Amino acid sequence: MRITVGNTYYTEINEQIRNTADTDIILDEVYGQRYIGCGVGGKKITVNGTPGNALGAYMNGANIIVNGNAQDATGDTMNDGSIIIHGNCGDTTGYGMRGGKILVKGNAGYRVGIHIKEYRDQKPVVVVGGKTGDFLGEYQAGGIIIVLGIGVDGVPVGNFCGTGMHGGVIYLRCDEVPDGLPPQVSVETATEADKKTIEDHIAEFCDNFGYEKAELIKSNFIKLTANTKNPYKQLYTHN
Repeated sequence: MRITVGNTYYTEINEQIRNTADTDIILDEVYGQRYIGCGVGGKKITVNGTPGNALGAYMNGANIIVNGNAQDATGDTMNDGSIIIHGNCGDTTGYGMRGGKILVKGNAGYRVGIHIKEYRDQKPVVVVGGKTGDFLGEYQAGGIIIVLGIGVDGVPVGNFCGTGMHGGVIYLRCDEVPDGLPPQVSVETATEADKKTIEDHIAEFCDNFGYEKAELIKSNFIKLTANTKNPYKQLYTHN
């Protein structure tokens, strides 16, 4: 199914996506419509243009491909599926993700991966090819964030990385440790075993965007995890 979006309001677009029996949907001439693919499962949606905020919010297993840039809150609270962005992405990418995967070829904005969490086999993954803004992984409770820093000199993240982090892991492809890490974040150089855990995610990124996995994976990665002695543990039930 192919839909020319133009000036069509987002609610009508989503109704067409949900009501069609087609599982492969192409949206042309997308001009900032919000909530595209919200709550959808079992369909592939190709977006030609620029979707608005909250692309794929609450998504339940759909696969979205954006041939361009995306805006803020992409993948907000998504449960499953994938969002693949052949451009840059805005602030709060992956806000509250509970599963699924977001791959961004270029850069992403502030507060990427804020509040992402995992449960049993549900482990969200965010991979950013370029750099991110401040507060990467803010209040991260689970999942994996990978920032590859392609074309970036130095550390590919902004300030306050990992603020409030109490779970999950962040991998940064760089040689230097970010300045001003908060006390609740532990930092170490990723081992070969660590790299094995993210190799498949990097391979998928490369397959989608035309990079060489071997060139990326052989680089140095900084690994950030929650410090078990951090003050946020008092907010959670534990033995």
